[in-house]
Amino acid sequence: MRIPPATQALLLALVIAFLLQKVVGIDATVPMMLWPLGSHAVQLMSGEVAMVGFRPWQLLTYGFMHGGWMHLFFNAFALYQFGPPIEQAWGSRRFAAYFLLSIVGSGLLQLAVAALRPQDVYPVVGASGGLFAVLLAYAMLFPRNRMIVFPIPVAMSARTVVIAYGALSLLAGVTGTVGGIAHFVHLGGLLVGWLLIRFWIMPKRPRPGGPSTYV
Repeated sequence: MRIPPATQALLLALVIAFLLQKVVGIDATVPMMLWPLGSHAVQLMSGEVAMVGFRPWQLLTYGFMHGGWMHLFFNAFALYQFGPPIEQAWGSRRFAAYFLLSIVGSGLLQLAVAALRPQDVYPVVGASGGLFAVLLAYAMLFPRNRMIVFPIPVAMSARTVVIAYGALSLLAGVTGTVGGIAHFVHLGGLLVGWLLIRFWIMPKRPRPGGPSTYV
């Protein structure tokens, strides 16, 4: 399968950013992670204590960082699998903007949720918000396409997969039963993705006898 240019560029950016993480070390990348609002004292791997907190650039940089090789692999594989058909349908610029805006928007939702839980001070990394938005876009464009989602060995429609992922993320996020995953980033990706598709990417309702136009 030929990978279109925007998907290629995003995949390359994810890989390069992760390799840079490995080269410079985790302490140097702490300011690039998405931290809750406010100022927080954290102990670095070097043993030093540093003051960290939210900075505007983190809304984008956190999406190009990952917690490990498997984290990177699953996100990159999802982008490789679902990104090309969406980019071919929308065009490269629109697809890239959609992906990046979804990362930023899902980060904003994570900040809002973290503000309600001031006792939970931890950074968020990963492109999952953008990838959930990509999955939503795929389901809206190709709702009846069949997919097999690990670890369930049963083919389901893309629409069903998105609904199931959204329900599970909401349940886990509200109950806190699955730790180590920023479930509200996933939900933010679905929400922001839907808003972008509904009010920006999808054509306006045409006037009687008139052509459809994009906003």
